[in-house]
Amino acid sequence: MTASDRSSSLTRLARLGFSRLAEADGLLTELSDATGVGRDMLCEHSPTAADPDAALIALERIVRRDPRALAPLGSDDDAWRALWALLGASTGFADFYVRHPEEIADIVVRGRYLPTGDELRETLLEAVDDEDGFAADGGEASWIALRVRYRRMLARIAAYDLLEPSAVDALPAVAAALADAAAAALEASLSVARTRVTRGGAGAGLFPREEVAATRLAVIGMGKTGARELNYVSDVDVIFVADADPEATVDPGESRVVDIATRLAVQLMRGISEVEVEPPLWEVDANLRPEGKQGALVRTLDSHLSYYERWAKSWEFQALLKARPIAGSRELGDAYVAAVQPKVWTSAARENFVDSVQRMRERVTEHIPAADVPYQIKLGPGGIRDIEFTVQLLQLVHGLTDEDIRQRGTLDALDALVAQGYIGRAEASAFSDHYRVLRVLEHRVQLRGLRRTHLMPAKPEDRRILARATGLASSGDAVWELWERTKRDVREIHVRLFYRPLLAAVASLPEEERVISPEQAHDRLAAIGFTDPAGALRHIGALTSGISRKVVIQRHLMPVMIRWFADGVDPDYGLLAFRRLSERLGDTPWFLRMLRDSSGAAESLTRVLSGSRYIGELMEWIPESAAWLDDEEQLVPRTGVALQQEARAIQTRHQTVDDAMRAVRALRRRELLRTAIAGMVGVATIEDVARSLTTITEVTIQAALRAVRREVVPPEDAELDFSVIAMGRFGGSELGFGSDADVLYVYRANGVDPERAGRLATRIVQELRRHSEDHRVPLDLDADLRPEGRSGPMVRSLDSYTEYYHRWSLSWEAQALLRARGAAGSVKLIRDFMALADEVRYPAAADPQGLREIKRIKARVENERLPQGVDPRRHLKLGPGSLSDVEWLVQMLQLQHAHRIPEMRTTSTMAALRAAEAAGIVAPSDAERLSSAWRLASRLRSANTLLSGQTSDVLPTDRVRLDGIGRLLEYPPRSATQVEEAYMGATRRARRVFEKLFYG
Repeated sequence: MTASDRSSSLTRLARLGFSRLAEADGLLTELSDATGVGRDMLCEHSPTAADPDAALIALERIVRRDPRALAPLGSDDDAWRALWALLGASTGFADFYVRHPEEIADIVVRGRYLPTGDELRETLLEAVDDEDGFAADGGEASWIALRVRYRRMLARIAAYDLLEPSAVDALPAVAAALADAAAAALEASLSVARTRVTRGGAGAGLFPREEVAATRLAVIGMGKTGARELNYVSDVDVIFVADADPEATVDPGESRVVDIATRLAVQLMRGISEVEVEPPLWEVDANLRPEGKQGALVRTLDSHLSYYERWAKSWEFQALLKARPIAGSRELGDAYVAAVQPKVWTSAARENFVDSVQRMRERVTEHIPAADVPYQIKLGPGGIRDIEFTVQLLQLVHGLTDEDIRQRGTLDALDALVAQGYIGRAEASAFSDHYRVLRVLEHRVQLRGLRRTHLMPAKPEDRRILARATGLASSGDAVWELWERTKRDVREIHVRLFYRPLLAAVASLPEEERVISPEQAHDRLAAIGFTDPAGALRHIGALTSGISRKVVIQRHLMPVMIRWFADGVDPDYGLLAFRRLSERLGDTPWFLRMLRDSSGAAESLTRVLSGSRYIGELMEWIPESAAWLDDEEQLVPRTGVALQQEARAIQTRHQTVDDAMRAVRALRRRELLRTAIAGMVGVATIEDVARSLTTITEVTIQAALRAVRREVVPPEDAELDFSVIAMGRFGGSELGFGSDADVLYVYRANGVDPERAGRLATRIVQELRRHSEDHRVPLDLDADLRPEGRSGPMVRSLDSYTEYYHRWSLSWEAQALLRARGAAGSVKLIRDFMALADEVRYPAAADPQGLREIKRIKARVENERLPQGVDPRRHLKLGPGSLSDVEWLVQMLQLQHAHRIPEMRTTSTMAALRAAEAAGIVAPSDAERLSSAWRLASRLRSANTLLSGQTSDVLPTDRVRLDGIGRLLEYPPRSATQVEEAYMGATRRARRVFEKLFYG
């Protein structure tokens, strides 16, 4: 061959799809020489191969084994096309033909058609020489013959599939044929099993032939096998049922029958799955039987029914939805299916049925190895399981009253759901198309090695081959893009379809076209978590009735939003709050646009409304806040500078204190709402929330003080200084939702008549407290930490504070000053007050008597201040190991050490604890335990307020409320016990540290 001829030959090979051109050229020459078939004939049909290079290598291996193996093909174009298609798509079939080159002849004689179920059954029974249910030979040779014949039939199915113009259109028929082939293989294996267990058979026979013949064993196909939608290589799920043949002349007795049937089942499974010279076909999986792996392999029909009646779980009825007799006694199999079907179609009425199905889907996803998730065609988000679970749940929920949707197959069920009006044609069509695409991808990756896999290929070359094998894309990159796009669409439709039937019943359809009654919709809502289904129905009706643009958009969104509400803590309140918000906003264009175009914002809206009455009530007053959910930047808590500028602008716009404070209260509510939402959706951390709440409170007090002072203090007394000192958690910048604002009030006359200055200061305090009141979100300015407590004057001059602290102050008052910080008013007065506070709270040497008094007071607080009847362990503020313990311990350490350790001179509990740890005063492990308990108690306290809209310091005992608090803290659903145990454990550990360091 000249260089020019060789170049031309290589060019032609490239056009035919080969990539390893030189190797292909050499192999073609070798094959032509070995077989006498011309090069052109050999490779004419190579374009039908997904991987022509692999197919050519396979041909060369086959010919090496048997030089005459290709002779039967002759010039039969159809046969050559089929062989190239099989070998180019499947190294598994290549290995099969290398082992059995004689099987290539079957490609020539069969023609292009799918074998029927009867043909498959007859062919495989013929392979084991079956006669009246018994194989001629019970030895391993029969198993080998069965497996070879099965793969012959599998090749027929695969060749049909690969050569069809559209693999997607061919999928239902191909999957059905694969299920029929599996059923036929089980029937043939059962025939061999009967011979093996018969006394005198080739195997370890134990029973007389007449007893074996009198034992009926029904093999029930489950899952994809039962639905006739099987894969090329998949576990075949089965259940075994046995009884005695009533027409037999011998009655072995029930126990004997179960014994014989069990041995038949074991041998049947071995014939399919045990390692032999010819590889196993697939795994026969009987783990869907009652009690799973722990249960008996075979039961009688009565035993099955007794189990399903008394002990079966919801998922077992979901599995039985696809049950179908596939081998053995058809009469017994039909009786089994007829007996269990009523239980299947009433299972949705079981308590927490939908919840259990959702949990099962979550568990499937959670068990996928993290590295496999992006490649999982079957189990991952947006994969085949999402479609199957959605369809099955819709069937089970509505199949209770509608027999027309009781279909085994996924595609058949989708068609029935459309025909009966439970889902729209557009969504069902898209779902159906995606399901076929995903199944074709799954089929082709399994064909590649004839092995069980559900993973998209990771290598670019393998993706290129997959694209050619499926015909779905032009390149490896394109098939990956198709996969990603399909996943996204499936995930979206999965959510939307789940609740579409409810929308169709309650909102979309005219009365005469409704396919389910209001009572059924009522039950559906109850099943998914609404405690007041009737009320929910009214809200849905109000939101989706009419023809306005808003109604049209909400009608479209409602199925999804119902799903999100149902996933929330309080679905009923969430739906009510959404209705109120929607009514307040009316036809506001941005709200409609956000609901329609931003699914993330709509989902976040349902989450915050169903998770927090605190937020829901504020949003009703500030409906425009819904827009923040469409822009994460708008949820970031605003800085103190920005809020101060707005508050000062308020003062310039409003002349009276009432008007100014009305605007300030609106500012405060708005920013509290912003912070609450930010905390719930994860934009703000617990530290961010505490700082934001502190800033909001400071700005509110500062604005109120400016407004009040302008009205109370006349110009001639303008020299009067007045300040507000933050104390407690306010002073520590550690406020939570519902926290009081602990404060001290101080003034300095600065030349104003002292008595008049006192009266003006008292008036400022009175007006400040009055105008800061907010009936919707209370702001309690609590001055109980002032000198002499509630017995002392509400406001003092700086001189009075100085004299008191130097002459009469008690240890607890020095302790209280540890968190004193200027919050509002005269900066110079604040600086002078803080200098006084430093003298008192950071003594050069701690007074031992004062420390003993602090310990005594702490013990008394624990005994006397806890509310009557409250379990101390559940009190988030005063309970053992909770906020009070950590704060008192840190404050005592500050009194002892802050004078010599400047880093401990801070109003922040956590900052002081970190400084004590850095100084070696507190061991790192002890500091961690204290910090963990303090942070958790703080978060629980705020979550308690957010959930209920009411302030409470007690961890609730009600499991629903406790679970709701857990959800706000990002625990998974149904985590009430986990939340409780986490808190009890954290405070128990913190209490041990507290007792060691505080009292020890």
